Amino acid sequence: MDETAHTSVYVLDRPPAVTYPALTEAAVSDIAIVGGGLTGLSAALHAVEAGKSVTVLEAYEPGWGASGRNGGQLNPGLKYDPSWFLQKLGQQRGQALVDFAWSSVDKLAEIIARADIACDMRRNGTIRAAVKSSDIAAVQASQQDMQEHGMPVDWLDRPALAKLVGHDHYQGGFLDRRGGDLDPLRLTLGLASAASSAGAAIHGSSRVVSLRRDGSAWRLTTDAGATVMAQRVLVCCNGYADGLIPSLRQSLVPVFSSILASNPLPGNLADRIMPGRQSLYESGLVVVYCRVDDKNRLIIGGRGPMRPVTSPSALRHISLHAQKLWPELNKIGWQTAWNGRVAVTNDYLPHFHELGDGLYALYGYNGRGVALAVALGQPLAGLLAGESKPNDIPIPPTSMKRIPMHSFWPLGVKGTIAMSRLKERFRG
Repeated sequence: MDETAHTSVYVLDRPPAVTYPALTEAAVSDIAIVGGGLTGLSAALHAVEAGKSVTVLEAYEPGWGASGRNGGQLNPGLKYDPSWFLQKLGQQRGQALVDFAWSSVDKLAEIIARADIACDMRRNGTIRAAVKSSDIAAVQASQQDMQEHGMPVDWLDRPALAKLVGHDHYQGGFLDRRGGDLDPLRLTLGLASAASSAGAAIHGSSRVVSLRRDGSAWRLTTDAGATVMAQRVLVCCNGYADGLIPSLRQSLVPVFSSILASNPLPGNLADRIMPGRQSLYESGLVVVYCRVDDKNRLIIGGRGPMRPVTSPSALRHISLHAQKLWPELNKIGWQTAWNGRVAVTNDYLPHFHELGDGLYALYGYNGRGVALAVALGQPLAGLLAGESKPNDIPIPPTSMKRIPMHSFWPLGVKGTIAMSRLKERFRG
């Protein structure tokens, strides 16, 4: 399934982009990276800084996929609470993953500062909001679990939360003061520029159609017939994985996440809707997330059609939800709409695999990838440079498992979303 060029506010706002030419001739590199998103570009930057030659091959252009299309929220951590990882992985391994994942926004901020990337990063915190009274116990349990691990999370009762969001529909929630937001496309393009300036060879319009072992190295062939020989390869296409490694595509579900951006809010409304400029994501079976950007536009997203969208009319259910929370939005209107594919795994956790001697894949951020993907660039670069082992990566390596009945995923996603919305109505 092909997506058209996305119509996000990030595209509308960005300056003329640097063009990265297609690979047209044979190349030799220490490291080849398939995918020009946040994971691949961060790994490339760190690897060239470690003295390795790196070639990045992107099917379209850097930031074309979910890395440049997402909601721009910086959510520390992973799907489950810290204690869950300690129970599943043991004290040492679990604590290492918790320490890394919940400090991912700190690591991202350090990389942005070091590379001097202008991406409108703000650290006003992230709110987890309980939509229903029945959600309060689970949301509060997460806050208490994080607090017990020394994390800066504050519980917000209903009146306190209402002051931060501009309505009283939520029952309560917590604020993680480490979170924030940014322009994800500017971040991705900034990483590409930094990696390129440091010496990485970045090629757009270079889809890899063949990957095979050739003697002691890997041979990658693009759709134009150009080749790269590399000792180590990282495949990081996330929700845009194609048939290059069939089992990889079948181990994730590429779910569309859809987003609306309002016209700029007038002064009085901009002061009332999320005045502290935190980013927020709701509890519930169908998650909605939102923030107000630096141009005073409400950016709100969630599950939408399992196909590309470019018109606000295609996301009426999201606009109606926004107008329920802030009725004045009915008079403001929507500037644009877009979507992109995120990789959802069967356990809602990132997956890291060693697929062969020097061949690795990482995917499945499940909507929490902006900070984590960039933070993982450094340990991935150490692995690709031969300075560490797969077990040194914060995400524990696992064997790849295909999702049963994978070919029916579009119907399955539609059915799951419909059932979840029906359950939400009964809960309400």
